Amino acid sequence: MNNLAFLLQAAPGGTNGAFISQILFLVLIFGVFYFFLIRPQQKRAKEEKIFRDNLSKGDKIVTIGGIFGTVEAIEDTAFIIKVDANTKLRMDKSAIRPVPAETEKTPKA
Repeated sequence: MNNLAFLLQAAPGGTNGAFISQILFLVLIFGVFYFFLIRPQQKRAKEEKIFRDNLSKGDKIVTIGGIFGTVEAIEDTAFIIKVDANTKLRMDKSAIRPVPAETEKTPKA
């Protein structure tokens, strides 16, 4: 009987503050993930899409595999890139990235 009375008692009044602090903590963690992981990735993907849409013949590019070249021709879903004097590669549009600024300015030996 004493156990039943103990279980039926109301919870102490201090639990609302703990619940609110847990909710605020979860919102804070979500905000950190959004602003440090999700948002920069979306921004980078948008910039790369704009870059691919604005490419024209003669632009310097690098593939995601690290191959440097220049755009020779543009197809619906691919680019033909010139790697060397007699070497041309057909690459998917999603495999193309802009040449990093540091790489463009380094003198070639």
